[in-house]
Amino acid sequence: MDIFEAIRTRRSIRSYKMDTVDDGVLEQVLEAARWSPSWANTQCWRFIVVRNSDVKNELAATLTPTNPSINAIKTAPVVIVACAELKKAGYYRGEPTTVRGDWFMFDIGLAMANLTLAAHALGLGTVHVGNFDHKKAESILEVPEGFCVVEMTPLGYPGGEARTPPRKELTEIVSKEKFGAK
Repeated sequence: MDIFEAIRTRRSIRSYKMDTVDDGVLEQVLEAARWSPSWANTQCWRFIVVRNSDVKNELAATLTPTNPSINAIKTAPVVIVACAELKKAGYYRGEPTTVRGDWFMFDIGLAMANLTLAAHALGLGTVHVGNFDHKKAESILEVPEGFCVVEMTPLGYPGGEARTPPRKELTEIVSKEKFGAK
């Protein structure tokens, strides 16, 4: 699958088959994340691979009660939790270098985009999950001080087809030379 097809056809998957994800396939997905660009090549990301049902159930319990991904976290064969090393990306000599401060959200976003696109290209499904109690997830996973949990994604073979949501036209999101100029 070429990159443009992967971008156009990747969907948020919340239903998974029970089929095991082979370690070699999982490694390919993680390699895609590893090769993501990052601020000054700081590579602030860390990934926790969770296969244990009890831990997945604990993580699912951290999601808000109305989060549609609760069952996906419980039932997918793998959950990948993306963590960030704090005060690394966007910092120089211990000080933030932009008005945005810590750049970890951007770097984790890039890594997770690579990860989810690679997963899709390999026939796997994912969904970005961010609405949960991050502190509880950090406690469950024993994330040390200086790091934080940013997001998690279930990973597995899709249990059905996902719908294609509508997308805005380029004319609605692209300006020329100045904001709002068409």
